[in-house]
Amino acid sequence: MSKRVLFGTDGVRGKANIYPMTGEVAMALGRAVTSYFQRFKKNYRPMIVIGKDTRLSCYMLEQAFSAGVCSQGGRAILTGPLPTPGVAFVVESMRADAGVMISASHNEFSDNGIKIFDSKGHKLPDEVELQLEEMVLNPSSIEQKVDGELGNTRRLDEVIGRYIVHAKSAFDPNKSLDGMRLVVDCAHGAAYKVAPMVFSELGAEVLVLGASPNGTNINENTGAMFPEACADKVIRYRADLGICLDGDADRIIMVDHLGNVVNGDKIIGICAKFLRDKGELKSGDEIVGTVMSNIGLEHYITSLGLKLARTKVGDRYIIEHMLKTGATFGGEPSGHVIFRNYSTTGDGIISALKIIECMGHYRETLHDLVSEVVLYPQVLRNVSVKSKTPLESVPKVMEAQEKALKDLGGKGRVVLRYSGTSSLVRLMVEGEEIEMVNNVSKELEKVLVEELI
Repeated sequence: MSKRVLFGTDGVRGKANIYPMTGEVAMALGRAVTSYFQRFKKNYRPMIVIGKDTRLSCYMLEQAFSAGVCSQGGRAILTGPLPTPGVAFVVESMRADAGVMISASHNEFSDNGIKIFDSKGHKLPDEVELQLEEMVLNPSSIEQKVDGELGNTRRLDEVIGRYIVHAKSAFDPNKSLDGMRLVVDCAHGAAYKVAPMVFSELGAEVLVLGASPNGTNINENTGAMFPEACADKVIRYRADLGICLDGDADRIIMVDHLGNVVNGDKIIGICAKFLRDKGELKSGDEIVGTVMSNIGLEHYITSLGLKLARTKVGDRYIIEHMLKTGATFGGEPSGHVIFRNYSTTGDGIISALKIIECMGHYRETLHDLVSEVVLYPQVLRNVSVKSKTPLESVPKVMEAQEKALKDLGGKGRVVLRYSGTSSLVRLMVEGEEIEMVNNVSKELEKVLVEELI
């Protein structure tokens, strides 16, 4: 397969109005996506659902992508601000041909991105993204439409209600949130309307944070990337839980009633136990994580009589693995948690509801439940690079990685990988002792700086 130049691990992403996140590229992608789905039927007008988060640049990119769809004879359906899992759901619900989410997820407001879903709400495989790239880079390869062949756009006004009903349906119909006090931090992002409504309609008292988007404050000191404000409010108002979403609400970080931040790996551990005990693991015994999943989580999963499968980083790769093996649950430490029986991608709102179900099932607090999942000390570092030279072709980096593994005594892990969305090398080191982990990570970071900058 040829190397992709536009698409990374989660769609196309970059600084808004700088290549590739320009209106011109967005319009070209709109044409390409529409043309791709026209290949299967003669004179066909594909329906493309277009959602977005609350970034200022979304206005530009939404209109540009929609223009590309129309220029190629497609039907563009605009949802306005809607969580990424909401867009995936609406695509399948409306029997659309594809869906597009304009969002840079947890990144700052000056970035943006374009994620594309197929008719089943799944992110496109690498080989399809490559075909789209080839059409974008060679626009003359797309047949030009004229006259009555052009398409149109309309806005879907009732979309929020559709998604709220869908999210609530994932919660046990025999349960309610009556008597619960929840702090819900929407990160000034795509879930600023829907998330508080879901939890309050199920009976909870909801204290809302991060629900005043202004186009530039998405993820700013709030949400899953900055859960401290939520933790403070949980303690101050004696809430039962804090729920921190990111800008497009496909990931979640929880806060227990004592104000402790609970990461994705611990959430995955307790939910795996819950689904096992409820008999809802259709694949039998497989939980799907990534190369970044903590080895402590793997030990816990094994202790449950289950096994942890690892994929490349990115919830799309977790889903692809699930579709191949029939697995129904998995996720990432970053907070992408995937309940495939209820959603085709990570869904922060549905994940929170299932965690609350888990608490009710065992009649324990989140704090007590996650105490069972003991994670290894782990250090994550990012190193900026000018170009992404294949790491395996840099001898000193490979030597440093081998030495690091020896220093960890064979009881730790080292993961080096390039970010799929930024010019960064991501370094992860984990082991039994935090002092050794820190020392090893500093030495590795030094080599990376010397060799790659």
